[in-house]
Parts: sequence; structure tokens; C-alpha cells
Amino acid sequence: MLAYLRGSIVSKGEESAIIETGGLGYEVFFCAPSLEALGPEGAIVEVFLAESISMYGGTALYGFRSPDEKKLFDLLRDAVPNTGAKKALDYLGKAVRSMADFAQAVADRDPKKLTAIFGFTAKTADKLISALKDKLPAGQYGPAAAAGTSTAAYTQAMSALTALGFRAAEARTALEEASAQAGPLAGAEVIIRLALRRLSSK
Repeated sequence: MLAYLRGSIVSKGEESAIIETGGLGYEVFFCAPSLEALGPEGAIVEVFLAESISMYGGTALYGFRSPDEKKLFDLLRDAVPNTGAKKALDYLGKAVRSMADFAQAVADRDPKKLTAIFGFTAKTADKLISALKDKLPAGQYGPAAAAGTSTAAYTQAMSALTALGFRAAEARTALEEASAQAGPLAGAEVIIRLALRRLSSK
């Protein structure tokens, strides 16, 4: 069973990358944030792997940038009802915004945080909490964000925009764009101001 690859990126698609090592090219599927973070074609990467056998035959490889990412993927796939590899990868793509805060939200049984910050539907948030509440303790992936960090600023900004009447989906999109422009050290006030400019221009 393949568990790890180190090689160069031959090409990248919307869902996967082909990684060459030892003269062989492996197609590896990633969640969107991890695929983007891999780097450009030609970059040397190290990825951890999970294999999944399709019901139609064949084996697919799923890649992760760290053992913690793989651990969370395995937990999502194995513990959450009706969750196959692709759905687990989709969940992981939302949770990797901050795995520590995801674990904290589950431990606190806080579906609002899972919907507002991570983008899960209310139904999925409840399902994740029910399945993981005893399997994903707070602190599993390190401390959650403290006041003044980017995740805390994002949380504060999201609360402010939804309080102003913006829908969670449109607020989340504007905040992601504003956070990328402002940088990781920006405070909530800066992020809110940039997000409001985007929302008012639509």
C-alpha cells in the first residue's frame, strides 16, 4: 500500500496532480486548499497518501500535506455516516482553514461556528458533531486561535457581517477575498472594511 510520495509535479488539474517519482507518474487527488498550496508544476513535493478502492473498480490515491491532514481525512471517512473518500475530501477542504478551530467547534458542539466559518450546511454540521464529538477532542491539532490571530479576526468579522443582515454565503466569499488582500496579521476592523467594499460593489 502506498503511504508517501516525494517527487516533482508534472501537471495539475482542478482536483488532482500528477506526481512523478522514480520514473512513474501517480495521479493524486487533493482537497482544493491543499492542491493550491502544493506549488507550481515542476515543484518538488512530499505528500502523505490514502488509497480508496472505487465501487466501479480501480484504486484512487488521495494526498495530504501533513500527517494531521491524513488523520482527519481518515476520521471523517470512517466515523461520519455515509461518507466516502470524495465526500471526506470535501469536508477536509473546509476544515483545513484551521483544523484546531474545527476540532474546537466539534468539541464545543457549536454548529454555528461550523456553518459560519467553515461553510458547512446546518445539517452537515449537526452530523459532524454527532459523529465526531467523542473522537475529536479540543487540542487535537494544537491550540485554537487566540484573540488577535487571523482566525479570531475572521470569526469576529463574520459575526459582524451576518449581524448586518448579509447572508452567510456572500459574507464568507467577501471575507475570504478581504482576508487574502489584508494578509494574515490584519485585524477584524480592516477585514470588515474591505469585505464591505466588496459587498457594496455587487
